[in-house]
Amino acid sequence: MELSLVSIINPLQLNMILGMSHFIKTVEDIHEAMVNAVPGAKFGLAFCEASDVCLIRTSGTDEELIALATANAQALSAGHSFVLFMRDMFPINVVNTIQNVPEVVRLFCATANPVQVVVAQTEQGRGILGVIDGFASKGVETEDDKARRSHFLRMIGYKL
Repeated sequence: MELSLVSIINPLQLNMILGMSHFIKTVEDIHEAMVNAVPGAKFGLAFCEASDVCLIRTSGTDEELIALATANAQALSAGHSFVLFMRDMFPINVVNTIQNVPEVVRLFCATANPVQVVVAQTEQGRGILGVIDGFASKGVETEDDKARRSHFLRMIGYKL
């Protein structure tokens, strides 16, 4: 077995979700979930099929994001994984909806941080062991940090 790190390409620091699913209809079901959860959703999705012809299946509403998701799926080439990039929305808007798609078995991360994916390769194929999402902790928040967090959440409209 060979281990490697695959860095997710995300030049615009867009929000993305990396997950695992189990069936070819994942692409259509996640697409439907996205457009039902967020009217006018802008997203790109790529799913690595793990049986039969083993193609990367794609969908979305934004060609640039579809291309970005596809490039990352090609770099991962890990069976039944999917990459979902979104514009003008946060994962909090869709993560529960995505988790409730019947084919989705796990989410590895939902983030706009830099992501490295730990991939194992065997003679059979490739699989995701885990992710490194962002950076290591640098300390514990102070009262000033708590106030900035509170202000930020209200500034972006997630708290009253």
